[in-house]
Amino acid sequence: MIFDCILTKSWVTSASRGTVKAHGGFNANDDAEVLFKAMKGLGTDEDAILQLLIARSNAQRQEIKAAFKTLHGNDLVDNLKSELGGKFESLIVALMTPPIMYDVTCLRDAIKGAGTDEKGLIEILASRLPNEVNEIKSLYKREHNDDLEEDVTGDTGGHFGRMLVVLQQGIQEDLIQSDAQALLAAGEQKYGTDEGQFITILGNRSNAHLRRVFEEYRKLSGYEIEESIQRETSGTLQEVLLAVVKCARSVPGYFAESLYNSMKGAGTDDQNLIRIMVSRSEVDMMDIRTEFRKRFATSLHKTIQGDTSGDYRKALQLLCGGDDA
Repeated sequence: MIFDCILTKSWVTSASRGTVKAHGGFNANDDAEVLFKAMKGLGTDEDAILQLLIARSNAQRQEIKAAFKTLHGNDLVDNLKSELGGKFESLIVALMTPPIMYDVTCLRDAIKGAGTDEKGLIEILASRLPNEVNEIKSLYKREHNDDLEEDVTGDTGGHFGRMLVVLQQGIQEDLIQSDAQALLAAGEQKYGTDEGQFITILGNRSNAHLRRVFEEYRKLSGYEIEESIQRETSGTLQEVLLAVVKCARSVPGYFAESLYNSMKGAGTDDQNLIRIMVSRSEVDMMDIRTEFRKRFATSLHKTIQGDTSGDYRKALQLLCGGDDA
């Protein structure tokens, strides 16, 4: 249940806003041969691999994988895993995974790994489109014979878990003003906080509706909704509520901020960095770059340059698609 509502709230973006597009004059057999030669014999031509795969759409990569199997009898992804390593291998394997399957894999890892990756759960569930959520749930069931909603709620709890459930229950539009007044009464005007009201309204409304509610809320209270959420809630519930608000305002803006946070300070959250760069490369990376430059007075390309190295950096910068300095 967790995904429907959070996904129905997503901002629809044209595929043309991606940096990775289908390659003209594409020939799957020719590409399969290039990759075979790049991995044949001693040493591996990592540059040839990354240059080719990032210049192809995900659908074309699936055709290359099928051609490779036909021509050489081997699984292309298995061969890539045996030839590559580290973060670069993780990135290339992610690129070779169909988008819905990649989301399923990331969600399964977030739930079944050591501890719960709340950041991964929130990011995927707060930003995917309604049809994608339905596909994710169906594929998760087929792949793992488990119910995604049950797995997610079984791995989380409290108000955070409840929000994840509500986020899957579909859109229920109320009046703009009544929603804004209900949020005000549940937080700023109440001793304590009625978390249930925040969950119900933020979890069950469309992005367009929520943007108008936020404006009305600001007029009534004098506060931005983010300020009230930060004062009235905490922990993972606060994180998922803020993610929903940010996605309602701007999905590219939400991902720009997530990318910045993945690379700021000491160390890099490579798991988050790879997930966003891969999953948004054919969706809205151009818009994410624009938002990144606007918010952080530097370019995504330059930030990647300073925070990563080697073939991993080269691949990420190709996915980024250019420098907005």
